[in-house]
Amino acid sequence: MNEPAPQTAKPRALVTAAFRGEGLETLQSLCSEVIVDPWVDQRPLRLYNSKQLAERIEAEGATLLIVEADSVKGAVLELPLIAIGSCRGDPKNVDITAATAKGIPVLRAPGRNADAVAEITVGMLLAVTRGIVAADRDVRAGHIYRDDTIPYQRFSAWEIAGRTAGLVGLGAVGTALRWRLEGLGMRVISYDPYSLEATHDSLDALLEESDVISMHAAVTSETEGMISAKQFAAMREGAIFLNTARAHLHDIDALVIALQSGQIGGAGLDHFIGESLPADHPLCSMDNVVLTPHIGGATYNTETRHSKLIADGLVSLFNGGCPDNLVNPEVLP
Repeated sequence: MNEPAPQTAKPRALVTAAFRGEGLETLQSLCSEVIVDPWVDQRPLRLYNSKQLAERIEAEGATLLIVEADSVKGAVLELPLIAIGSCRGDPKNVDITAATAKGIPVLRAPGRNADAVAEITVGMLLAVTRGIVAADRDVRAGHIYRDDTIPYQRFSAWEIAGRTAGLVGLGAVGTALRWRLEGLGMRVISYDPYSLEATHDSLDALLEESDVISMHAAVTSETEGMISAKQFAAMREGAIFLNTARAHLHDIDALVIALQSGQIGGAGLDHFIGESLPADHPLCSMDNVVLTPHIGGATYNTETRHSKLIADGLVSLFNGGCPDNLVNPEVLP
């Protein structure tokens, strides 16, 4: 555990993110008091808007704020905060421009969920290729021998070992997934114009060569909708499409058509625009599609990692350093 420098006046911290492990211990050593009240523990779910969060900060007398999903804008940034921690890779819940103008350092938690998302991607790949969800449903419904068939007939499939996986994006998640797939015997190739480690400099070339395509790019003006009808048509017939990043990266209508035609052999999705999918959507009736509701990063390990990243950043900050995870280093002297 990092040892902070002695301080004459320790801050009082309000933490509305899940915070645990070594990071919590470090934070407690930094502060006179730490109020931990995670948003994810609330039933019904609680998300503070800026006005509500400002009122809570004032009521607690906090000068250090750590959040994950609450809105940090407006009234919050009028308070005398010495630092803000956003337990996200992309601290989009914080008005960085306004915080910088107020001289408030903002920390983030890059790569906090990389291993978690990589794991669920592997799970989706196996679930899609081996028909695990549909097979489970048959057992539960008492339909093991249905339509005059036995399960061995319905669920025979190719193994993933020896197949080629194409990763679109080679950041923290893509890198964490790469070695896992290699460990399962897959050949892994990658496309990422911002990574020197990527094997391909052309998305089209990667799509033509891959039996599995897995999306791990950030959503930008360049990547939004980057997988559409043209790209699905360029994939190998029967390819598996996985997206555990963001739904904005692909055209869902084009995916449905590609699945219906058999051009795409199956799909696994962990994210939908608007965070939901209508129950009557065509994807919901397809046995070769696995759908999860944006739970890729939902592990206690993710919470432990983001806690340590934020706490270690605060130690560096309070010792006069410039943490690697500081979003706005221009606020420092």
